[in-house]
Amino acid sequence: MRRNHQSTLIARTLAATAVIAVAVGCSPQSSKAADAGAPATPGPPSPASSSSASSSPSASTDDKPAGSPAPTGSATTAAKPAPKVLMSNGAKGDQVKELQARLAQIGWFDDTPTGTYGAATTAAVKGFQGKRGLADTGTTDSVTWDRLVAMTTKPTAEELAGQTVNKPAAKLDPRCMTGRVMCISKTSRTLSWVVNGKVQSTMDVRFGSQYTPTREGVFKVFEKSRNHVSTIYHTAMPYAMFFSGGQAVHYSSDFAARGYNGASHGCVNVRDKGKIAALFDAVHIGDKVVVYW
Repeated sequence: MRRNHQSTLIARTLAATAVIAVAVGCSPQSSKAADAGAPATPGPPSPASSSSASSSPSASTDDKPAGSPAPTGSATTAAKPAPKVLMSNGAKGDQVKELQARLAQIGWFDDTPTGTYGAATTAAVKGFQGKRGLADTGTTDSVTWDRLVAMTTKPTAEELAGQTVNKPAAKLDPRCMTGRVMCISKTSRTLSWVVNGKVQSTMDVRFGSQYTPTREGVFKVFEKSRNHVSTIYHTAMPYAMFFSGGQAVHYSSDFAARGYNGASHGCVNVRDKGKIAALFDAVHIGDKVVVYW
């Protein structure tokens, strides 16, 4: 009787061991889950782990003087210093005037450079920063200045006086290099009329706001309307060339009057009436439209 009882206990023990072995073997993440849930308990390293640590190249201390403390995991990387502020609201001087002229080259400042850093300059800098993933503070720091300088040219005396604006040529998207294309760059805020890879004309453009953005991509002109009036906003849209739903390239008297202080409802606004009139006559139904950054 006692022998049978012992045999039964042995059999149950073996069965339980087998179940545990199968459970661990079938769950490759179970050990990680246990590690995550159990508190770490420090203990002396095993001989094997000590041996592998000393033979590992990353554990070598030959380049450190004897007695130097080993680096600890608690050390934190020093915080990156904030970029130096160069100009901000209220500043005055030649550098501010240069800032304004450079912003004008890429369509962010639409007034005569004054050398005074006011609300218009703050708004222009903030817009420039936001479009390029920088902190949109409206304050010109060293990072903002370096990015602006890289995108523009040294202003001439005429530019600093507000007599002209030398806009850098827009970099054409590869999709604009074949056929007849209205190539519209959101980066330079320009529309280039390109035929077989050659730029025929270039003009300033304005886009929709963040709530009514101008769509990006490749489209085709599907309708032209010389004296179009919006049925939604009841505003004039002369020389309208529709390319995506209700979005069109057209002349905007508001853009001509207010510049980049306003925005469209998604259309591509042109402020030079002479240039958009000539473009309207040149563009055919089916011509390509490329909107890109």
